[in-house]
Amino acid sequence: IVIGAPAGGVEALLYLVKHLPKEFNVPIVIVLHLPKHGTEVLSSLLNRDSKLPVFVAINNQAIERGKIYVAPPDRHVLVKDNHLKLTLSPRENNHRPAIDPLFRTASRSFKNRVIGVLLTGTLDDGTAGLKAVKMRGGIAVVQKPEDAMYPGMPRNAIENVENIDYILPLSEIPPILVELASRLVNSSEVSQDSSSNSY
Repeated sequence: IVIGAPAGGVEALLYLVKHLPKEFNVPIVIVLHLPKHGTEVLSSLLNRDSKLPVFVAINNQAIERGKIYVAPPDRHVLVKDNHLKLTLSPRENNHRPAIDPLFRTASRSFKNRVIGVLLTGTLDDGTAGLKAVKMRGGIAVVQKPEDAMYPGMPRNAIENVENIDYILPLSEIPPILVELASRLVNSSEVSQDSSSNSY
């Protein structure tokens, strides 16, 4: 699961992680727009309420089930070969980290087994990434604009991405993620051998 939550995102993320069960068996990677010299406090804040362990992403680390990874300041987070890659490549949508690179690379690696989630935010970061998720058969979840602290980003995605699967208030996003994650894990266990590291 990849999540973009820029403006107003801390409050939304705190709610989301608080309502995910400790048995949640899918990895989550989060991008929040942070200033270049911002402190890596988001993981500490989320760890207070999360039943799942939250970490600041580290370059080349393997993605593990049931863990939450948060992009550090001034680094894009990419997904490649079931690992996280940090990069200083140019800003996208005036941000680094940006949501689009995470969504784009996750969709390349996991194709129809990616769930892209866009929460409250401004402007249009995440829209192109969500298109990439949908192009490869993944699932798109967008916070209902009327429910978001900043409705611009979810509204932009709704207007520009075809066939968004779920447009929901924040309160309904954790339950749908639990349901979708259960489906992914069950289908993965049926279709892949026991040596697979993914999900």
